[in-house]
Formats: sequence, structure tokens, C-alpha cells
Amino acid sequence: MVSLYTWFRYIANKLEYSVSLTAKGYRRGQIANTEFGDSIWRNLLQGRLTHLHWIKGGEEMAPTIQGQGETLLIRKIPIPNPTHVFVGDVVLLKDPDNSENYLVRRLAAIEGNEMVSTDEKDEPFVLEKDECWVLSDNEALKSKEAKDSRTYGPMSMTDIVGRVVYCLRTAVDHGPVENSQFSLRRDLPVLEVELDVDEMARNQKT
Repeated sequence: MVSLYTWFRYIANKLEYSVSLTAKGYRRGQIANTEFGDSIWRNLLQGRLTHLHWIKGGEEMAPTIQGQGETLLIRKIPIPNPTHVFVGDVVLLKDPDNSENYLVRRLAAIEGNEMVSTDEKDEPFVLEKDECWVLSDNEALKSKEAKDSRTYGPMSMTDIVGRVVYCLRTAVDHGPVENSQFSLRRDLPVLEVELDVDEMARNQKT
């Protein structure tokens, strides 16, 4: 049973998400001044903070995520910036090769971080505003096979659509994904309220 304290923290997360989503719509001209308050309440009362995503293949994130057939629970991120996603988080982002597809990678650096290559021929550089550096977890892969920032270079933070918070491999093999300590604390009430392993298992695609 979910405690009252957890519910308060969960509602606080929903309110933050609702305000962020409404502000995003307002900046894009999709929401008028008179609709701002109504939009916050509508977003607060409707929908969830998570959605399911299915891995289509690849071992780039092994052993964290093994690949084909796994079901992931994604925490929605309306405004992907350094106050919402953090170094160490496993994120879902648009594939640079095909915007209709998505990659799961670990956030290794964000804007303002200096990047230094192991190859002395490469000059150090600093990630610019809204840029990030993502890496695969599978250290056995060569850089070209990993399809991460070693292939694509700096990626846009705006391409991040969510944080991976839970992974279901089978009905008996599942668990939370290791993210940054800050994200783990923030996502805990969301997991306690919205996680439904039975639903994830029912919707698993093989």
C-alpha cells in the first residue's frame, strides 16, 4: 500500500510535470494567457508520468538492458535540461539516423562539461548549451558499434524524451534501472504509484 507521504511526493512530481508541460506549450504559442491555469489543472488530473517502450534489438546497453523483447518503463521528461535529467541517467532519445526511432543510452556529460579524448590527436572541447554526450553501457562493443556520441558527436538535449526507470526482461526477471542518485530519489514515488509489473508483462512484445 502506498503511504500518504509517497502520494504527496507523487502529486508534487505531477504538478512539476504539469507546469513544465504547460510552460512549454505557452512558449510555443499553443496556449494563451487565459488558458494557462486550466492547462495546468488538466495536465495534473489527466494521464500518467510514465509510458511503456519496447526494445527492438541490440546489445548496446548490456548488461543494464539486454536487448530484444524487453519492456521499459519511461519517466516522461517534458523539458530535457540539466534540472530534469542528470549525468548517470539512462535516457530514451531520438535516433539521429531516423527521428521515428529511439535509442537508449546513458547520459555521460551535459552542457558546460569538458570532453577529453583518449586519442591525443583529438583536441578537448566543451559541450555547448543544450548539448549532451551519451554512451552505451556495453564496454565490449567498439565505438562504431555502440551508436553513441563516439559515432554521432554531441547530441541535443531536446532529443531526450524520457528517463528509463524500470526494465522487465521476463515476468520473473525485472527491476529498477540504475540512474543518478538524484533521479532515483525523484522517481521513487512515481515508481511506487505507477509501476505495474503485471501490466508490463501483459504488454510485452516478443
